[in-house]
Amino acid sequence: MSTGQGSGGGGGRGIELRHLRAFLAIAEEGSVTRAASRLRLTQPVVSRTLAALEKHLGVRLVDRSTHHLALTTEGVLFRDKAAAAVGAFDEAVDPGRLRHWPLRLGHAWSAFGPYTTPLLRTWQQRHPQTPLELLRIDDRTAGLTRGEVDAALLRGPVDAPGLVTELLFTEDRVAAVAADGPLAARRSLSLADLAGGAVVLNTVSGTTTLGLWPPHARPVSTLTVANTDDWLTAIAAGRGAGVSAASTADMHPHAGVAYRPLDDAPPLPVLLARRDGPGHPALPQLAALAREIVDRGE
Repeated sequence: MSTGQGSGGGGGRGIELRHLRAFLAIAEEGSVTRAASRLRLTQPVVSRTLAALEKHLGVRLVDRSTHHLALTTEGVLFRDKAAAAVGAFDEAVDPGRLRHWPLRLGHAWSAFGPYTTPLLRTWQQRHPQTPLELLRIDDRTAGLTRGEVDAALLRGPVDAPGLVTELLFTEDRVAAVAADGPLAARRSLSLADLAGGAVVLNTVSGTTTLGLWPPHARPVSTLTVANTDDWLTAIAAGRGAGVSAASTADMHPHAGVAYRPLDDAPPLPVLLARRDGPGHPALPQLAALAREIVDRGE
């Protein structure tokens, strides 16, 4: 793929990096006009660039039938691929990263649980020339499918295509309830205890769904949020209870939230995931160290 940055449409010259940048700007801004301003191009140039990309792919990426542009189904699927391609290019040509190519490890919440600090410290000791960057990204794959990280620590089953996962360990689930509520007085809880009220679900990066409860005994109502911070705030405010991995209690303490063991919920798998294909050269060492630390039980 060419990486030229000239203006205008495709003109039969093939797809260039600027086509992907224009599409991603439109996808994020929801407007050709705002995308053009962000890219410092004219609106006609951005429109022609998008049209050239769609012609090359043979599909519509953007629905122009409404005032606020929206991605088509094909556009949503292509967005992650375009973001990964642009991210890989920017990473490759960043002069500041040539000498010390950092290994970016994403997570949506709770990182590596109790093994987080041992992992970071041991990596620094053994691989001082390769910084390990731990990045929290509120996304089901912690930015992995979008190319924002090289590997990710994920919880629960992952259905995203193009990923390779390795089970590192499993952890128990806990209930998160308002610290001043009646459920906080219990030493442990069951799913049925939570079903009597509202349940707060993180639908962007969380793993808990209504499928955790039997069909005949599901919670009376739900409240959806988009990240761990909003999840904690809602629970502390008494708007509902939550379910999460046991390590959340240690990684995300909150004065208004009490964590209690959840007796009848299945354990949650913790996975190390990477994209299927060439990646950061230090990925094998990261996987080996993660396994070693789990085996040692640090």
